[in-house]
Amino acid sequence: MQAILSTGLHRESAASGRPAGGGVPERLRWLAVPTAYLLGAIPFSNIAARRLRGVDLRRVGTGTVSGTGLFAVAGLGPLMLAGILDVAKGAVGPLLAGGDDPVRRALAAAAGVSGHNWSPWLSGAGGRGISPAIGALLPAAPVGAATLLAGLAGGRVAGKTAVGSLVSDAAVVPVSARAHGRDGALCAAGVLVPILAKRLAGNGPPARRRPSTYVWRLVLDRDVRDKGVAGPHLVLRRAAQPVGARP
Repeated sequence: MQAILSTGLHRESAASGRPAGGGVPERLRWLAVPTAYLLGAIPFSNIAARRLRGVDLRRVGTGTVSGTGLFAVAGLGPLMLAGILDVAKGAVGPLLAGGDDPVRRALAAAAGVSGHNWSPWLSGAGGRGISPAIGALLPAAPVGAATLLAGLAGGRVAGKTAVGSLVSDAAVVPVSARAHGRDGALCAAGVLVPILAKRLAGNGPPARRRPSTYVWRLVLDRDVRDKGVAGPHLVLRRAAQPVGARP
């Protein structure tokens, strides 16, 4: 009887294009990739900063649309809310893609992070992709998601967020491979590529195209070794000004 029911479900699934247990039809699952990009592009941190403080995060501090910038201008509460939304939007694409095609799921994960990093709603500006990457890894590689979260949290506690994130970036693929096999490693690689690409690309072309500039971008997420005028004090000082008054 069980074999007969299984055969019947398989035939019904093949005829309808849906998996036997229900869910998203197979022919629609590739829509997960563009959906992931469009959802990833929603700049929750910048929306919160503008609504609460009238600040465009692209025009303060380093110009990165991130939780760090939002915290500097609006505090912990908005940071937590925007962080939860960023994690959630990263998870949607891989969930829609399903687990039967690891390549499709990895592409959806990469698309969500890419939308966050280069948002069309911000003329190509964006964040660094850690929060949506954590969300994207939750369905396929939760241990990898925990690795990224640990690097982000540890870096912030130590006052070296960029370094902590880079350490977790280096670990996420091998850790995911060990805990979740090849499929988990593939999804981890999908989120890692746009994360590293954005660190190297920065928020615009460097003033001086030197190899050391890209080294500092990769390691410290800025163009020079010392913070100079791009430190948190500038974020706070400039955030107090109306957006239209800034150069």
